Amino acid sequence: MTQSARTRLSPDERRAQLLDLGVRLLATRSIEELSIDVLAEEAGISRGLLYHYFGSKHAFREAVVRRAADDLIAQTVPPADGELEERLLVSVTAYLDYVLANYEGYLSLVKAAASGNETLRDIYDEARSVLTDRIFREDAEGEILPDTPLTRLVVRGWSAMTEELVLTWRADPNGVSREELIGILAGSLRPLIEASLSRP
Repeated sequence: MTQSARTRLSPDERRAQLLDLGVRLLATRSIEELSIDVLAEEAGISRGLLYHYFGSKHAFREAVVRRAADDLIAQTVPPADGELEERLLVSVTAYLDYVLANYEGYLSLVKAAASGNETLRDIYDEARSVLTDRIFREDAEGEILPDTPLTRLVVRGWSAMTEELVLTWRADPNGVSREELIGILAGSLRPLIEASLSRP
């Protein structure tokens, strides 16, 4: 019965199913450990079928990383209404939860992006841009933040700081509670923006 149901999947549905499995495996493995062999074994299908869907080991890894980045973006969408800090609180909490649940894969993406892999760097940069750009989205009361080159620079720096704090805390909390970390992440952007706007 299960096998019959599987054979009825369209090629796009089967590829999506394999990508979902790849993302789940990436949560506890580095990108380098994510291989066609591992996925074939977990999915109970032949290596040849996976090559049919993805073409190569590198294309498979890139497709899985892109799906994982899409998941990160979707899971960290802030509320449509509320003050900046309220929206950030929801978003950074979801970001922290995502990184904790997908630590090995996320950490390996950060390292791969820094190592010069252009495709993975592009995926990383695209995801980072989406996460920061939506902070400037307008609501019924106007801009959430003034959209200027200076504030975009500050938000970009805050985003890098947020990632570094989360990864460092995950590796060694050193007595800092989860609530304290989230408070720092959600509460630090506004003062940074205000300091940049009040400069002489």
